[in-house]
Amino acid sequence: MLPPPAGLWGMPPEVLMTVVGYDPDTGKNRAEAREIMKKLGYGPDNRLSIKVATRNIPAYRDPAVILIDQVKEIYVDGELDTIETANWFSKVARKDYQIGLNLTGSGVDDPDQQFYENYACGSERNYTGYCNAELQKMFDRQSIEADQEKRRALVWEIDRKLQEDVARPIIYHNRAGTCWQPQVKGINLMVNSIYNGWRFEDAWLDK
Repeated sequence: MLPPPAGLWGMPPEVLMTVVGYDPDTGKNRAEAREIMKKLGYGPDNRLSIKVATRNIPAYRDPAVILIDQVKEIYVDGELDTIETANWFSKVARKDYQIGLNLTGSGVDDPDQQFYENYACGSERNYTGYCNAELQKMFDRQSIEADQEKRRALVWEIDRKLQEDVARPIIYHNRAGTCWQPQVKGINLMVNSIYNGWRFEDAWLDK
């Protein structure tokens, strides 16, 4: 989930730091990751080579380059494989990649939108094919929970499990802004989404 303060459902820092890989001690995290790689037979003299495929536009390439830079620290050498837009989504749907760097845009900051679209068994937007029937029952539980604090606790439990299962690793959350000319009136801008609020039937120009 989108982390606070922008996100209403993301784990707070004191909870997030208890999830594997989110300890704020980056050096410790990398040391643990290197030990895992060594147990798998990799190391400074036997590095793992991978291709990181992504759509060939800046919003996709930039996080892919960041990912490639970061995994160098744990004996992984990544090669950027840029794919033209016309071919990208069919490639993702076929799961035709070693590592695929994709973006996920959310119209609303709500667990139902995230969990069912991106992690539910059989969802077309569940690009990794992750499927956990027991966890999906928790999707339903949190969705019908009327008490917001109880729902938040369930959401954090689900979020933790998704991250521990590496269902879809998140590289970073992007921030974007909406700009408008002051003479444009009647538009309601959303505080945590750039995708909603674009109904123009009430908009008008004041010049």
